[in-house]
Amino acid sequence: MRDIAKEVYEKMKVGSAAWIRPVAAKGDTIDVFQSAHDGAKQLADDGLISIVKIQRQEDGLIDAIRIQRLA
Repeated sequence: MRDIAKEVYEKMKVGSAAWIRPVAAKGDTIDVFQSAHDGAKQLADDGLISIVKIQRQEDGLIDAIRIQRLA
């Protein structure tokens, strides 16, 4: 399983913001994407990013995460 949050983080410049979303072309599904939140939380705990917003579907599943790179 790929770490979507880390992939997005590595492509960002310090101070920039980005959305993390599942990419169907890479085989991501909403169910599998839920683990991206765990990856983002770990990066936030390490002080590398700030989680700005978590967007959820009506059923409560996360479908997008807005992050800002701090380091």
